[in-house]
Amino acid sequence: MLSAGVVIPGFFVIGLAFIGIGVGLLITSRSIQVLELDYTGTETNSPCYKCTTPPVQNNCVCKLNFTIDTLFKGPVFFYYSLTNYFQSQRKYGASKDYNQLSGDLTYFKSPASDCDPYQYANGKPIVPCGSLANSMFNDTFKLYQIINGQEKLVPFDGKGIAWWTDYNIKYRNPDYSPLKNAFNDTVKPVFWSKAAYELDTSDATNNGFVNQDFLVWMRRAALPNFRKLYRRITEGDYKDGLPVGNYSLEISYNYPVISFDGTKKATFSNVSWMGGQNEFLGIAYLVIGSMCVVMSIVMLIVYAKFRFPDDD
Repeated sequence: MLSAGVVIPGFFVIGLAFIGIGVGLLITSRSIQVLELDYTGTETNSPCYKCTTPPVQNNCVCKLNFTIDTLFKGPVFFYYSLTNYFQSQRKYGASKDYNQLSGDLTYFKSPASDCDPYQYANGKPIVPCGSLANSMFNDTFKLYQIINGQEKLVPFDGKGIAWWTDYNIKYRNPDYSPLKNAFNDTVKPVFWSKAAYELDTSDATNNGFVNQDFLVWMRRAALPNFRKLYRRITEGDYKDGLPVGNYSLEISYNYPVISFDGTKKATFSNVSWMGGQNEFLGIAYLVIGSMCVVMSIVMLIVYAKFRFPDDD
């Protein structure tokens, strides 16, 4: 039976346990290092302002200089962040052809109607079709460490940044060699600068529908403000992290966000056993734990004041 002698101590113990877990999660989250650099370019003193003022240049390049005062412990994850961008909008998310993205050549010639208005261009089918693929993020980044006035390239690792299920199961290239021939009589998405089969000229296996950057973009974000993994920093002199010093982030500025009041950020972060920095879970545990402790005290007071005699 749920008697006062069971419920009150139970609430108290659970509350203390939750508070302990919450404190641990909060301390861990706050120990994670995060560096955010806004490069939207709306401010006149921003290095990327020149890329947003008319006439807008194609492949405009700007540089953000920053300093790291303490060792940024590795492995370091580099993300791009967007705000006010509703990838979860239903019609936008449905605007793709699953058969086409699984490598079915039949749908290369006749894309699904869900892809409209990015179904055909100049009378030819678009591959990959749809709003989601057409709006793929296309800014590119290079990171340099400034040593004695000289720029030293920090190597980026772009392998394995997408979900394993997306790369191995959900999306597949057509069984065609060379891959380029599978795209005959089709056109690239309207806002793409390169066709799907040449997204990565340095690695032939990282092209088509299994390109890592493409897969990351196609995995839609649930909230309007989000960040997506762009690269890892795990190699060479930087496998233990980014040492103290001056750095320069070179950005090839292509992706427009000002028209919908969005912003763009480059984010460096490391992770812990609980993942990236997120204080919500720790705060939630603290709130629930505190409520349990308070309720146990309230119930103890009520029980002590209003308990019935044992014979009742």
